[in-house]
Amino acid sequence: MKLVRGAWKILVGIKDLLVLVLLLLFFGALFAVLSYKPNKAAVTDGALVVALDGTLVEQPEQVDPFAQLGGGEVTRQNRLRDVLRALDTARTDGRVKAVVLDLDRFMGGYPAAIDEVAQAIGKIRASGKPVLAYATGYTDDGYALAANASEVWVNPLGGTLFAGPGSTQLYYKGLMDKLGVNAHVYKVGKFKSAVEPYIRSDMSPEAREANDALYGALFAQWREAVTKARPKARIADYLAQPDAVVTGAHGDIAAANLSYGLVDKLGDRLAFGKRVAEIVGAPGGKPAGSFKAIKLGDWIAANPAPTGGDAIGVITVAGEIVDGRAGPGHAGGETVSNLLLKGLADKNLKALVVRVDSPGGSAMASEQIRQAVLHAKAQGLPVVVSMGSLAASGGYWVSTAGDAIFAEPSTITGSIGIFGVLPSFENSLAKIGVTTDGVRTTPLSGQPDVMGGINPVTDRILQSAIEAGYARFIGLVAQSRKLTPQRVDEIGQGRVWIGGTAHQLRLVDRFGGIDAAIADAAQRAKLDPGKVHAVYLEKQPSGWMQFLASLAGGDSDDDDWADQPAGADLYGRIAAERRALLGQALGDARRLALGGSVQARCLECAALAPPNPRTEDRKLLDLLLTRIGL
Repeated sequence: MKLVRGAWKILVGIKDLLVLVLLLLFFGALFAVLSYKPNKAAVTDGALVVALDGTLVEQPEQVDPFAQLGGGEVTRQNRLRDVLRALDTARTDGRVKAVVLDLDRFMGGYPAAIDEVAQAIGKIRASGKPVLAYATGYTDDGYALAANASEVWVNPLGGTLFAGPGSTQLYYKGLMDKLGVNAHVYKVGKFKSAVEPYIRSDMSPEAREANDALYGALFAQWREAVTKARPKARIADYLAQPDAVVTGAHGDIAAANLSYGLVDKLGDRLAFGKRVAEIVGAPGGKPAGSFKAIKLGDWIAANPAPTGGDAIGVITVAGEIVDGRAGPGHAGGETVSNLLLKGLADKNLKALVVRVDSPGGSAMASEQIRQAVLHAKAQGLPVVVSMGSLAASGGYWVSTAGDAIFAEPSTITGSIGIFGVLPSFENSLAKIGVTTDGVRTTPLSGQPDVMGGINPVTDRILQSAIEAGYARFIGLVAQSRKLTPQRVDEIGQGRVWIGGTAHQLRLVDRFGGIDAAIADAAQRAKLDPGKVHAVYLEKQPSGWMQFLASLAGGDSDDDDWADQPAGADLYGRIAAERRALLGQALGDARRLALGGSVQARCLECAALAPPNPRTEDRKLLDLLLTRIGL
């Protein structure tokens, strides 16, 4: 009996200890959440470390904070306006003795975003302040940024090869035929290629013509920008015969980069850190390769956006436009319109800027957002549209509500056209001996019947509805841009244009970023552009979510330079991109199975995106790879 009592006391003691530990952990986490914020006071003289791990985006997605903690893959996303503000303030602040671009884990961004950051880096270099860039291997996007640095370093075991825009598109017609899946496609626009993967085994001549023009123009802009930034580099020769250049260097890609003037120095992170320390100084008691550093998060916190003067509202339409509600990084029609309407009611706004960075999506949600913007115009507010990297299809639909449209020369826009896809599985069922039958009172009874087949009557009705939707789209553009519907139809047809061409076609009014759009909106409201500030109409994440995201995201900005792991070499980057392509295939399958709304979406835009499948697609991919033992 004494033995039982003793055992019981031990078990109770263990229980009490576990409860105490859990309480301590809970209150410790609660304290961390409440106190979590960048440390403004930590900013001292040194090098500003701009570590662009992951991708560069207009509006970061709300990532599942437990994804990486559970072993999943989370790609960090850097908000474009924060990076630009950090670079702009660093240019004139004496505490920043140099700027370090850590591009070791940078996965890229859309061309317009890359161009804006590259120009900001170039201004710092032009001011005489040292800018040093480092990577194990540069992507095209990473090099576009690094080329503007005063010193470009690459790891001796790394290097870069320039791929240029364009990639392989997956086509599913052969697979769908084998499975018996019948894709019913309703579309308008001979260049509207978003449906082609489901109805063709290859690219149509029209899509090839449009893509050749689009990618060729973007690549020409990239080549011109990096040549201007590094005029002594033999970039044209390197692009013309990369195989001859690399084999001439006996397979040493980094040495080839150096000999052709693409980079200035070969060295690992340790050597690079020592070089920066020569410029800004080394901290005491730190490992070799450390230098006096200013963390990007601390610098952004220490340099908040201005808040003085009259308020110009900015509503962001970023990511795929979807019906209903959606978190940041996706433009839910209900979410965005409610944020705008609430902002108009609660804030004393003098004008509105609509920041569009979207490849489009649901036509219904696009119209819902446009109607909310028109409500702002009805209240007498000037409305200016600022196109970011993308404003195509549904993104352009939303843009038609603006009094003026600003874009960058490399903005991807247009894609004026709509489509719908409905799968049916009657042939799939027949392969396993399953048939359908029933009683119908009208030609539309049970239609669209995804199990028994969609009949011709339904096909004609749905196609007619798509054509009516396209006519409405054409009418909106014609009225907004003061063009005839016939002219809009000529430049529409689902074709994608870059900002420079779109300006010539009168689809946009002026070149400039969001600051230029805010200044124009202020002038239209008869305000001094120097005495206004932007109010972003967006829901802020809670402290709890920010804390968990920082844990899950592995915020490397909190570590010293010497503690950072090396980035992936050329082969590692290629593997990551191929993995992302597989994730895209899973996403295409999901959209076909679960889609259904009329779509105004741009396929070409996805081909230019950095490798970053949607969260649900990554989960499907992780599950697939686990099942097959990879």
